[in-house]
This record gives sequence, C-alpha cells and structure tokens, in this order.
Amino acid sequence: MPPVTRVEQRERTRRTLLRTGRSLFAARGYGGVGLAEIVEAAGVTKGALYHHFDGKAALFRAVLEEVQREVGDAVARAADVHEDSWTRLTAGCRAFLAAGTDPGVQRILLIDGPAVLGWAEWRAMDEAASARHLAEALAGLVAEGVIVRQPVAPLAHLLSGAMNEAALWLATSDEPAGLEDVWAALARMLEALRERNAPEVRGG
Repeated sequence: MPPVTRVEQRERTRRTLLRTGRSLFAARGYGGVGLAEIVEAAGVTKGALYHHFDGKAALFRAVLEEVQREVGDAVARAADVHEDSWTRLTAGCRAFLAAGTDPGVQRILLIDGPAVLGWAEWRAMDEAASARHLAEALAGLVAEGVIVRQPVAPLAHLLSGAMNEAALWLATSDEPAGLEDVWAALARMLEALRERNAPEVRGG
C-alpha cells in the first residue's frame, strides 16, 4: 500500500473533525460542546483543528453546510423520481419536512444554525442551498401554466419561510402526528396556488 500523502492526511483529519463535530453538536448542541472535547474525541491536536478551521464556530458552519447539502440531496432524490413537475414540487417539499424530523438535522440546521451564525448568514446559506432550487421549480410551474402567473421571487421566499417555520415547529413539537398534520396544511397551501384554484396575480 502506498504511503499516505500530506494532502490525504489533511483531508482525513478534516473529515474526522467534521464527523466528530457533527456527532457532538447533534447530541448536545453547539453550546454544550467545548473545543477541547472536540479535538480529544477526534484524536487530534488543537493546532490540527486550527489548521482547518478558525475555531468552533467555523467548524460548526462547515458541519451545517454538510447537513444542508444532505437535506438538499434528499429533496432532489425525492423529486427526481417523478416526471410531472407539480408532483416533483410537492414530493420535494414533503421530503424537506421529513428530513427535518431527524433530531440531528433539527438541532444543527434549525435550532443552533440561526442562533450560532446569526439570522442573516443562516438565511444566505439557506438561499444558496435550497431556496434557489425552489424558485427555479416555481418558475417552471408558472411558465407551464400550472401555477397562476405571478412574481416568483416573493412566492419562493414565502414558501421557503413557511417550510422552515414548519420544520422548526416539528423540531420542538411533541405531537405524534406532527409531520402528517404539517404536510396536510402545506399541501392545502400549495394546492391553492394551482391555476384552476386561484385568480391571476398581476405583475408576473
């Protein structure tokens, strides 16, 4: 077996820190985990951590980006199995809510994310990770005449905000039928957007 190169070793260390940080952040939250604990659990030095990240907040940000990518991938997989564009939208929305029921995703993405990074940065990351794809899907549905003609940007932000709030409610709710109740409410909201159910909104 060839020797491990420096580049490979650095990448392994980075992946170990991400994996360890994610496990600890998901289990106890950002505030409940210290930097010394992270490096001890990862089996690396503080210097190794600082080589890759500026500190605990930077590590958390990288973990959050990883979680966002995974949620986005889950949404895309759920949508891509359907050919009909409307079904793709609804399947993707449901997949987003379902992904948010995972306790680790809840803690990192929905609870600690905005608190640690600040609302503006968290919102910008959300925009880059998923809101842009939602806007593209809605624009396609408007172009096809499935959704009543209207400006897409405000609609995308409203729906994105509604789903984030719904996911956050699920994260803090003890309701046994929470996911199904939230999905039923969101499905009714989405259905109201369809051309046959709503008058045209001027300005689109």
